[in-house]
Amino acid sequence: MESKKRAGVAIFALDKTDFKSTKINKDKEVHHIIIKASMQQGELTILNIYAPNTGAPRFIKQVLKGLKRDLDSHTIIMGDFNTPLSILDRSRQKISKDIQDLNSALDHADLIDSYRTLHPKSTEYTFFSASHHTYSKIDHIIGSKTLLSKCKRTEIITNGLSEHSAIKL
Repeated sequence: MESKKRAGVAIFALDKTDFKSTKINKDKEVHHIIIKASMQQGELTILNIYAPNTGAPRFIKQVLKGLKRDLDSHTIIMGDFNTPLSILDRSRQKISKDIQDLNSALDHADLIDSYRTLHPKSTEYTFFSASHHTYSKIDHIIGSKTLLSKCKRTEIITNGLSEHSAIKL
């Protein structure tokens, strides 16, 4: 029996959060899912992305461009980007032109990395690659400066269920 490795994304909300989805959209391969919802604090859009191992920065830019009309100042973008966003996000590697272009697109859209904003010099990571012997922060929570300015804490939490650590906002 052939085993095929699969990847995808999901979004869970606790019942006690009063989270009511008003729109759900996903791509065919489930590499991204977007949910618009209302909560007691107001409107929120969550975009969860799983970027493929190769071409991740270009893939993310393509997703953001395709969903541009759904993204606003109440949007949080999160997930496994499979790419670092800053030189501090990888133990051994330079930032490629594709990553620079992605950062430029995020900056142009007025989006910031919540963890990097609150921990500008930290070298904590969310993933270890045994084959490359590198530590990386390839999982991210990105959002508008307005929305994330309300966030006072974020931390990386070791996760026993996955090869990735979680980021708590």
